[in-house]
Parts: sequence; C-alpha cells; structure tokens
Amino acid sequence: MKKQNISIKINNEKKEISVLPNELLINVIREEMGLTGTKCGCGMGQCGSCTVLIDGNPVLSCLTLALTVDGAEITTIEGFERSDGTLDKLQESFIDNSAIQCGFCTPGMVLMGSDLLSKISSPTEAEIRAHIKGNICRCTGYYSIVRAINNAALR
Repeated sequence: MKKQNISIKINNEKKEISVLPNELLINVIREEMGLTGTKCGCGMGQCGSCTVLIDGNPVLSCLTLALTVDGAEITTIEGFERSDGTLDKLQESFIDNSAIQCGFCTPGMVLMGSDLLSKISSPTEAEIRAHIKGNICRCTGYYSIVRAINNAALR
C-alpha cells in the first residue's frame, strides 16, 4: 500500500506525516509521534483508554483511521500540560482526589472529564457518570474519578 500525506495540528503543533490507508490514529500518535500518554487498551473501542480530542470532540483513536483526520486539530493528554510544565486543574484534581491507581484509564478519563466540563461547568454526579460511562476503570471503582471531575468544576 502507498502512504499518503496528511496535515494535522496535534497539541498545538503543526505536523505533516505520511500514513498508510489502513493505519490507525492510535498507532500514529504513539509510534510515529512518540506521544505514549494515549493508551491502547482493548483495540476495539470498548474501554476508552485511547480517547483523544479531535476538533474538540472525544474520539476513540483505536477505531479512527489516520487518513480521516487530515486537517484536524488533535489533543492528546500531553496537550493538557501548561506552557510552564505544570498540570491543568483537572489533572491536579485527579491527583488530589486519588483518582489514579494503575493510571491506564487516566488519560481517557481526563479527556472525557475535560470535554464534559467544557459543556457543563457544574455537572451533577449523574451527568459525570453518564459522560464517562464509555471509559472503563478496573481499579478505582469510579468514585474518586467522579469526585475529581466534580472538584475540578468547583476550582
């Protein structure tokens, strides 16, 4: 198969890359760009650990062909770091509320939490749970994750 060139803006940085027609975005992000914060869990769109924001919307990168994001703006968990190297308020809230155990689901949870907070500034517990329902966490039992998103909204 012949590679095709695409242009993307990832974490506020413009990139020109060559991708195969069947290449998944998760592989491009992790292997070609070295952004390993995005996790590859199930590879079937069931766990949410591969969540990235494409043009501000959460998308499962394990189900997204890289060719389809030509011209798009992509944000991975690495894109949440502030210019001075500090974490954003949602990431800090995850730490402060012990919402991280093994950490595998954390990038996807942070991206989904950020997406929710961009739409609803003070979500209820039910709204938080509904918004993160596609992201599986096998460690925390979700209570601390919900609390972290809620507390970030209060900051």
